[in-house]
Amino acid sequence: MEETAQQDLFFLELRQKLQSGLLFIRSDVVRDDADVKIESKQESILSVQTPDRSYRVKLTPGVSLVETSCQKSPGDAPHGAHFRLRLKVERHTEAPCSVIGQLRVNVKYSFLCQSCGSMVLQDRSFGRVLPLPNGNWNSLVDDWCCHPDPFANRTLLPRDGDCLLGDTFLLLARDSGCEQTLVREEKPPRKASPAERRVTVSCRSCSAALAEEVAAGALKFYITEISVKPREDGECDITRLSLVSEPRQRFLERTLAARLVELSSAQSIFRFSIQTPDDRAVLLLWLLNTDALVASFPDAAARGDSFISAEELHPGEHQSCRAAQAVKVLYILCSDSKLKDVVDAWEKDISVHPLPLPQSSCEELQKLLMSSTSRLPTFLRCMNSYQVAYLRM
Repeated sequence: MEETAQQDLFFLELRQKLQSGLLFIRSDVVRDDADVKIESKQESILSVQTPDRSYRVKLTPGVSLVETSCQKSPGDAPHGAHFRLRLKVERHTEAPCSVIGQLRVNVKYSFLCQSCGSMVLQDRSFGRVLPLPNGNWNSLVDDWCCHPDPFANRTLLPRDGDCLLGDTFLLLARDSGCEQTLVREEKPPRKASPAERRVTVSCRSCSAALAEEVAAGALKFYITEISVKPREDGECDITRLSLVSEPRQRFLERTLAARLVELSSAQSIFRFSIQTPDDRAVLLLWLLNTDALVASFPDAAARGDSFISAEELHPGEHQSCRAAQAVKVLYILCSDSKLKDVVDAWEKDISVHPLPLPQSSCEELQKLLMSSTSRLPTFLRCMNSYQVAYLRM
């Protein structure tokens, strides 16, 4: 990937498990490593002083710099200075749960369109919240059974009061309230086969596609398209929730990062194939680290799209930001013809876990990853054939 003007002035990655970190400062910010002073005057605050400006990064509680162990990393960085840091980590930051990890029985939830914030399902309470079989369960049945798969071509469907949890979606039963908030649209199949028929379900307010109809009375809501809010005790006006809508890019990044961590922790899965609903692979994703804290300071022209939004952007003595918990991933675009052999090898590997997402979300994720890569220091952007990116939680 070519170097662009988006590359951040300052990039920091801290590894909590290794109790170490990497600090990179672009060459046009500091030309002599001796001009850089790194210290931790206050607990959980890292201060970096350059000749022209100081930068302050607020770390998570329990993480601090071991001041006497800051060393320049070996080798010369062609586009800037980089340093190795040693940390003191008293307690690791816990990864937040995704929607799928938060849902519980006998709790009232409201489902909102993530695009416009409109309420699409209100006060849904579930008697059963059950996980669906693993994404490769059909292949496992074929490997372990000596007789034909009795579940072949059969879909597990929710009953009234059920919430079935997939890897990236929820299966819910349709109720009468759906007619007021959702619009059903049948799309013609790509092939002349009834099995290819797809019915999408969109938000009535903004027409954003939120779900698919998998059978009569059963809806598949993707976690990248909806926000789920528990109803607080004593809340009298649940519609007020619709007034708050998280920026799309940030929501997508946070949702997928949290879900990747959950899957890797629960099932020891680290390689994923991001696919469209028709099983077409778009991205190959390799989850590398889940314990990272990252921070960066962008150019003034790029601050609106900054990796970590700066809290103080006015010219002055210092700029500050808060380090964010993130996952480090390696990825490949399946459309890259130069990497066809790698893509083919992944598709044949049963340990690669398929993650279905709507077509639009696959495209957004691709742009998100490429944007993250372009802001990294040049020497950190790739590993062999893979591109490197960070997803904040």
